[in-house]
Amino acid sequence: MDVELFIKQIINSLNTGSIYALVAIGYTMVYGIIRLINFAHGEIMMFGAYFAFIIATSIPVGLPFFVIVLVSMALAALMGILTEKIAYKKLRTAPRISALITAIGMSLFLQNLAQLIFGANPKVMPQVISNEPIMFGNIAVPQVMMYTISMSIGIMILLTLFVKKTRAGKAMRAVSQDKEAAMLMGININGIISLTFAIGSALGALGGIFYSIAYSQVYPTLGVMTGLKAFIAAVFGGIGNIGGAMIGGYAIGFIETMTKGYISSRWSDAIVFGVLILILLFKPSGILGKNVKEKV
Repeated sequence: MDVELFIKQIINSLNTGSIYALVAIGYTMVYGIIRLINFAHGEIMMFGAYFAFIIATSIPVGLPFFVIVLVSMALAALMGILTEKIAYKKLRTAPRISALITAIGMSLFLQNLAQLIFGANPKVMPQVISNEPIMFGNIAVPQVMMYTISMSIGIMILLTLFVKKTRAGKAMRAVSQDKEAAMLMGININGIISLTFAIGSALGALGGIFYSIAYSQVYPTLGVMTGLKAFIAAVFGGIGNIGGAMIGGYAIGFIETMTKGYISSRWSDAIVFGVLILILLFKPSGILGKNVKEKV
C-alpha cells in the first residue's frame, strides 16, 4: 500500500467528513427538539454558500474570510428562523407526515427560489482562502482543507460545551426530553426552537461555504446530494444525538473518500446509500441513538 496516498485519502476524508458533520448537526438538532426531519436543511446550506459568494463578490475591498463566514452564518440563521416560523410552527401538533411533506415542499421551494434569483448556471466561488498549500513532510495539504477541518472540529467542541454547560443548552436538552415539563418549568419553548433552527442553519451554512470553496462552484442544487449524505450521517450516528452526528459525518466522509480512492468514484454514492440501508436494517437507532418505546 502506498502510505503517502493513504495519508492523503485520510486527510481528504476528514475534510469531507467535516462538511457532512456540520450539516448533520443541523438535522439532528432540529429532530431532537421537534421530531422533524428538516429536508430543507440542505437548501439552507446552499443559500449559505450563495450568501458568501454575494458578500465576496459585491464588496470592492476584500473582506477577511472570517467576516464573510460570520455574516453568511448570521443570514442563514435568520433564514432558518423564518423558515420555522412560516412553514413549521403551525404544524407542531399535526401528524408527522404533514410536517415531513411540508419539509420536502420547502426544499423544492428554496431550490426554485435560488434558481429564480441567481439563475441555473453555476457561479464561480472567488478565492477567499490562499491556494498556497501547507507542507507536512512530502504531503501538501491545501489551506482550505486545514480551515475546514480545524474550524469544524473547533465549532463542534464549542457547540458541545454550549449544550452541556450553558442555561440555553440545558433548556434545549429539557425541551428535547419533555416539552410539556419544560414549559411548566418556565422555559420559552418558542425561543428554544428558534435558537435550535438558528444554530443548525448557521452550521449548515458553514458547511456550504466550505463545500463551495473546495469545489469552486455555487449552484441551486448544491445542497441536494450533500444534504442527503449529511442526513445519512445523522442516522448513522443516531439522529437526535449531536455526538452521533459528528461521528456519522466523519464515518460517511471516510467511506465515500476511500471508495473514490480505491474502488471507483461511480460507486461512492451507491455504497454510501447502501450503508444507510444496512443501518436501518441492523441498527435503526444509529451508533449512539437509543431505542425509544412509544405507547400507542
